[in-house]
Amino acid sequence: QVQLVESGGGLVQPGGSLRLSCAASGIIFRINVMGWYRHAPGKQRELVATITSGRSTNYADSVKCRFTISRDNRKNTVYLQMNSLKPEDTAVYYCNADLWTVTGWAPLWGQGTQVTVSS
Repeated sequence: QVQLVESGGGLVQPGGSLRLSCAASGIIFRINVMGWYRHAPGKQRELVATITSGRSTNYADSVKCRFTISRDNRKNTVYLQMNSLKPEDTAVYYCNADLWTVTGWAPLWGQGTQVTVSS
């Protein structure tokens, strides 16, 4: 069974840092774009950052210069380094990946990890 498993969320004070990880497991032939999205209470899910297999990146304006997305293709893992965190970054963060598996190409979501920025 192919799945994405996130880790690294938690409670942090404003100005602090967290690093999220998301590992894809199962029979996977290739991974194209990987990314992070977030869903805050009362808001729609929004894109945070994406990274292609060639490591081209894209960021939401609200996180540019604070967050860094990276990936390790050998480990099928994507990371999100979050610095200078603000209370408005509080949300459930979801990993997403376009995977080529035995059933073909398909997008997959992780279960989400809570990030809370509060003093």
